[in-house]
Amino acid sequence: MSRAEVSRMRSPLVPLGTLIGRELRNEKLEKPFLKYGQAALAKKGEDYFLIKPDCLRVPGNPSTSFSVFAIFDGHNGISAAIFAKENLLDNVLSAIPQESSREEWLQALPRALVAGFVKTDIEFQQKGETSGTTVTFVVIDDWTITVASVGDSRCILDTQGGVVSLLTVDHRLEENVEERERVTASGGEVGRLNVYGGNEVGPLRCWPGGLCLSRSIGDTDVGEFIVPIPHVKQVKISNAGGRLIIASDGIWDALSSDMAAKSCRGLPAELAAKLVVKEALRSRGLKDDTTCLVVDIIPCDQPVLPPTPRKKQNMLRSLLFGKKSQSFTNKSTNKLSSVGVVEELFEEGSAMLAERLGKDFPANTNSGLFRCAVCQVDQAPADGLSVNSGPFFSPASKPWEGPFLCANCRKKKDAMEGKRAGIPTVIS
Repeated sequence: MSRAEVSRMRSPLVPLGTLIGRELRNEKLEKPFLKYGQAALAKKGEDYFLIKPDCLRVPGNPSTSFSVFAIFDGHNGISAAIFAKENLLDNVLSAIPQESSREEWLQALPRALVAGFVKTDIEFQQKGETSGTTVTFVVIDDWTITVASVGDSRCILDTQGGVVSLLTVDHRLEENVEERERVTASGGEVGRLNVYGGNEVGPLRCWPGGLCLSRSIGDTDVGEFIVPIPHVKQVKISNAGGRLIIASDGIWDALSSDMAAKSCRGLPAELAAKLVVKEALRSRGLKDDTTCLVVDIIPCDQPVLPPTPRKKQNMLRSLLFGKKSQSFTNKSTNKLSSVGVVEELFEEGSAMLAERLGKDFPANTNSGLFRCAVCQVDQAPADGLSVNSGPFFSPASKPWEGPFLCANCRKKKDAMEGKRAGIPTVIS
């Protein structure tokens, strides 16, 4: 993948509360509506997708609606992909405090996505099965888009200004130097497949297991340095709308982000998804499962997404877009009124739970119990790990600075960080 593919020009961070305040003050900025389409061609039958356009933050209240779209690209079997499809959304929602306002809900969502991914991985690995899956999980609430991903499925955003933005990070060992360093530091080995005679072939893989990815859900037999902690990015688009293309690597191995976006501009979402798959097939042939979701976020006063002008992104803008932003706190006076403007609210890709879950750990004041930040189970502090819990660590380990974790989730955290050897489970 080129530097221009990975790095895109980004606007300064704007606090989420500021943007929602603008919505409340501007009655013309009405809720958009969504149109979506799906297309797929199966080679191995391991791709799955999720479409839920009618979710509610508050049960029974249609004004609190949001939508979820996801791609699950399984490998070594279909069990992990099916399990994630059936359980991930509920695990994410269980990690968001009830009775939150919309602003609080959206601010809590990135952390809840991390907890939900890790919980889903723990639950699946307890089943003793060895398959794994990539996940690209997209939540759309009005004009705010939140994307969480592990693996090499991808989500791109094509705005009305003609600029294509990548909302995910590929966790392929071949291209991602930071992930290679993390895996080896956590106890894994990275190398190519050795064939008879000592020749190395194919992409970089993690051993044991031979997985090309550094993050996934499942993969019990590979080692717990292959983590389920997602890269999360949250953006807000202008009321001109935009198009999301969410697809498995069967698409992205054949088409660049720009090629996929340009191939279907001006077409309705359902036809666009079919055309992207067709274009990938024409370019590379059917060498892998190929699944594509297209989601159009459309202003309420327009029947379809307006045609997008074809505008090339210059190299300077691409390079300037490379600096990561990691919080809601930076302030800006930019207004979300220009056609095609994308304002970034949050981005974080660290594989360390202490950096992803924050430092607060709510207690049940009535019972004295603490709630695990990952599995949401209430336990006494002595049964888990909370702030400054030194006794659970060896002298070489750093004190835990995150929220309360139960004993089971603490073991998972330590294994992912290489503090204890993950024991591969081999199913004969």
